[in-house]
Amino acid sequence: MKYIDDYRNKDIVRYYAGQIKNISTKPVRLMEVCGGHTMSIQKFGLPHLLPDTVELVSGPGCPVCVTSREYIDRAVAHSRLDDVIITTYGDLIRVPGSSSSLEKEKAVGADVRIVYSILDAMKIAKENKDKRVIFLGIGFETTAPSSAAGILKARTASLNNFFVYSAHKVMPPAMEALIDEGVSIDGYIGPGHVSTITGQGIYENIPKKFNMGVVISGFEPVDLIQSIHMLVQQIENNDPKVEIQYTRVVKPEGNVVAQQMLDEIFEYRDDWWRGLGVLKNSGLKIRKKYEVHDAERMIDVEVEKTIEPKGCICGSILRGEKKPNQCALFGNVCTPSDPVGACMVSSEGSCHAYYLYNK
Repeated sequence: MKYIDDYRNKDIVRYYAGQIKNISTKPVRLMEVCGGHTMSIQKFGLPHLLPDTVELVSGPGCPVCVTSREYIDRAVAHSRLDDVIITTYGDLIRVPGSSSSLEKEKAVGADVRIVYSILDAMKIAKENKDKRVIFLGIGFETTAPSSAAGILKARTASLNNFFVYSAHKVMPPAMEALIDEGVSIDGYIGPGHVSTITGQGIYENIPKKFNMGVVISGFEPVDLIQSIHMLVQQIENNDPKVEIQYTRVVKPEGNVVAQQMLDEIFEYRDDWWRGLGVLKNSGLKIRKKYEVHDAERMIDVEVEKTIEPKGCICGSILRGEKKPNQCALFGNVCTPSDPVGACMVSSEGSCHAYYLYNK
């Protein structure tokens, strides 16, 4: 219980909130780029503890939210093939495509299965040698290593009916693109889980190039309020840098073994982000050496024309330009039980978090 009791201690949270009020003189907008942070910030009501000078905004930190609708359309098309089993994490199954979703396809007979890890998907492939089993690889540097490990295991086991359809992305290009495009941001609350893999080095360009600080944060209220305090201190002292608040998990060098595995399996490619468009070297593509396990290369499928939903402002929300309750669809037409956009579907989505805790 140590990290529950200690890191949810109300007195400590109030202490840091008081310290922020004491030192904050400049209006600042701090962006979190992790869906887990978004959920915790809203769940624990942290914005209400901050002075008027400090505003928190959500960024492109939800993997499901930033993934293109075209990816969903292709996954839906794959699910309609008679010899294909789709395996996916739970959030993705309900994300709307242009005319359907994996959940709807499952309801009319497609073999779509929710798994808790890529190992579950590989087990399904071993048990169904007459089927092609596709694992939908979604996520940032946090989940990409598990996809890489799965591909290596599949290769070793000659599991040639197992495929990964990669939508994996890397975070720094999106963080830099937001600043380049003039979105109002004064500091980043850095993603904790991503940084466990990457370490702090991937963010060093942000203070050097943009004179803006990054504090890598944990997920409990004490973690987040302390990280906000550290960022406000940087801004007040004009001392932007990369700092690690989440020292109990994140090391400066990150997980070197996982980094090597990513480099072995993936290469960078330009990729599309909701709200940001195509960003150079922001996606992870399976290397040709391992193409036998690449669903994108090995399984041809006809995909319908992608159509974006009218009225949904998920892209603007992911850019930090709008908040969920500024969307005309929010809480009315678009709800967690009947979502219009990806930001309402995922448990890490800003709209989902606002609907639960800040409606």
